[in-house]
Amino acid sequence: QVRLVESGGGLVQAGDSLRLSCKASGRTFSLYAMGWFRQAPGKERDFVSAIDWTGGRTYYSDSVKGRFTISRDNAKNTVILQMNSLKPEDTAIYYCAQFTGSDYDSGSAASWGQGTQVTVSP
Repeated sequence: QVRLVESGGGLVQAGDSLRLSCKASGRTFSLYAMGWFRQAPGKERDFVSAIDWTGGRTYYSDSVKGRFTISRDNAKNTVILQMNSLKPEDTAIYYCAQFTGSDYDSGSAASWGQGTQVTVSP
């Protein structure tokens, strides 16, 4: 059974940076694509970013492109989301996900973390 544990969330001001980490266990991490989603109060869970199993291909939503960077360290079973130039609209619970296929939408995620809160004040 896969276990994903996020960390690094917190309360920051607009323009600040945060670094989210997701530590995976229970399945050979290096074989699977990983991703991040977020869910704001009263809204659906939205795709933020994904990275393929090699780390060579990355994907971003338009709302975070140019500000967020996803990376992975297969030796440490960890995926990182570096978030820069944060905006109040980035406020949400951020979830780590693992994909077993080639689709990176929320319905295709095979495993989820418990989430970490990110709050950006104006």
